[in-house]
Amino acid sequence: MSRISLAFQRPELTLLFVEVFRRNLKVFIKTWPSSIMFNFIEPLLYLAALGMGLGIYIPAIEGMSYMQFIAPGIIASSAMWATSFECTYGSFIRLQIQQTYHAIITTPVSLDEVVMGDIVYGAFKSFLYGSIILAVIYFLGYVTSPWALLVPAVLLLSGLVFAQLSMIWTSVAPNFDFFSYYFTLIITPMFLFGGVFFPVENMPLFVQHIAWFTPLYHTVTLCRALVTGTVSASSWLNVLALIIFAAILFLPPLVLMRRRLIS
Repeated sequence: MSRISLAFQRPELTLLFVEVFRRNLKVFIKTWPSSIMFNFIEPLLYLAALGMGLGIYIPAIEGMSYMQFIAPGIIASSAMWATSFECTYGSFIRLQIQQTYHAIITTPVSLDEVVMGDIVYGAFKSFLYGSIILAVIYFLGYVTSPWALLVPAVLLLSGLVFAQLSMIWTSVAPNFDFFSYYFTLIITPMFLFGGVFFPVENMPLFVQHIAWFTPLYHTVTLCRALVTGTVSASSWLNVLALIIFAAILFLPPLVLMRRRLIS
């Protein structure tokens, strides 16, 4: 069988990917004090510097204070960053440096299940870190609706999308330096123009159209609606958009990672 046909063969996926997830989770439990600080402290610094600092000079946005406006966006963006770092640097280390992928596929676990386990683990990181920031915002008094209980579900869905996107990049990355392009050209623009710090609706029309094709915009919009209690029928469009992203990005990381290991 040729390399091309091997790369594009039907995915070999069973529930064994859960074992890969459990393996990663066990490692995280042993190292969480050192790994959690970056993803926890940095969002709080944004909240303090922008919400409590810059927010004093900014008038109400959409009927809420600037702190209330950016807090849900910080939840979404912190989840994005956590997942993106895990499924780029973390996955690359397991793939290239530790060769964990190579070791696992000598067992009954297939490569597709290893990749899917990493993707699910990345979605878990989104759920975990975003939920921590949500809890902090709740204790600060900026959660005003019981709809906020659904935010972790949104974080899982968006985390799946960002994990898939990151794994695609990891599958073609020749070295660590290559990830600088990913964060500079893809993640950071979404962070700045995804509706975290200002309403996208005030931007030029072409920027609004671009935002609609980014998963962070829909995640921020959903988190803001749930935290502030402004859920409407249009919120389902944001949910649908994330589901479509997840469906479109399902196969590419599996195919590309298979091609990488075959070569």
